[in-house]
Amino acid sequence: MKRWALGLLLAAAAAAAVWLAGRKPAAPESPFAKAKRGALTSVLATNGRTEPLHWAPAHSERAGRVSRVLVERGQRVAAGAALVQLDHDGAGASLASALARLEQARTDLAAIERGGRAPELAEIDGAKSRLLLDRDAAARELATLQRLAAKKAATQAEVNAMQDRLASLDSQIAAQQARRAALVGPGEAQAAKARVADAEAAVALARRSLELATVHAPCAGVVYDLPARAGGWLNAGDLVARIGETSRLKVIVFVDEPDLGQVARGLPVAVTWDALPARTWQGVVEQPPSQVVALGARQVGEVATIVENPQQDLPPGANINARVRLRVVDNALTIPKSALRREGGEFGVLVLEGGRLAWRRVRIGLSSESQAEILEGLHEGASVALPSERTLAPGMAVTPVFP
Repeated sequence: MKRWALGLLLAAAAAAAVWLAGRKPAAPESPFAKAKRGALTSVLATNGRTEPLHWAPAHSERAGRVSRVLVERGQRVAAGAALVQLDHDGAGASLASALARLEQARTDLAAIERGGRAPELAEIDGAKSRLLLDRDAAARELATLQRLAAKKAATQAEVNAMQDRLASLDSQIAAQQARRAALVGPGEAQAAKARVADAEAAVALARRSLELATVHAPCAGVVYDLPARAGGWLNAGDLVARIGETSRLKVIVFVDEPDLGQVARGLPVAVTWDALPARTWQGVVEQPPSQVVALGARQVGEVATIVENPQQDLPPGANINARVRLRVVDNALTIPKSALRREGGEFGVLVLEGGRLAWRRVRIGLSSESQAEILEGLHEGASVALPSERTLAPGMAVTPVFP
């Protein structure tokens, strides 16, 4: 009984060995995709930066240390609003000194235009008035003596004495008049006016210096850049802030040189920002580039686009991602871009024919980020090989795996 069972086992083992020896190995599995028709949106994906559509810089017009920063980044301000205050103690003292000099110069000019200083004029005019009174009295007395002398009631000596007194009074009056005229010399009025003009200029300069201690907003808008810091030093001409409107932004999109021919005014643009990944901002191409410039290792054109930013949550100066929608093709025959291969300067794909791979040259049209349009070389439903861990080559037998 045991010998019979052992014989059966040996026979079965021998049959299995013969079957395994004659069995062909299964073809390796490889991922494939079908060529299919549908709408294809050609999108150019790149990067860029944002800046306000309209903006203006605020600069310090004089040197000084920043005592106070009066605004915050992101704050909306009116035109002329105070942004930064510089130290101005010296300017205040200079203004006070200039005002004092101006007051003195104006007082001196007024005195000269009146003919002299008030105390001197009062003294001279008082003395002249007294002399005029004395002369009037002497003139009346002389007239009386002359009548009496005609009647032999007064002597000629008395008449002569009174005439001498009257002449003396006239001389004293003339002296006071000359003294009054001498209070203001030739050219003093012109010199006084020049001193007033100099003092006015000094006041204007001091006031301007005091005004320049406050830096004002050149326009209304949002303070989107504020490099000034309290305690920092500013030289004349240094940037204090940038102010602009941020409800609409200019987005500079960097397009590689080979793709520039596809970009035209009016094309839709979608912008995303890594800091707010759930948000997308929409815009359009405003102006194609006027030149190609170097950007690191790339040669790019700077394409200007206008993007709506109604919530103003996309800030100027942000590094963004942009997708420019170039064209939409309806009923395009498409395959995954990863299926495309390049050999001998030609594009082609590996297709499945009778369980084996075959090379097919294709002519491609538009492409999106993941799909390519096939213009020639394939038919709808054709199976094309996708990248695999194995090295694929024409003639290789494979087992297709479709997603």
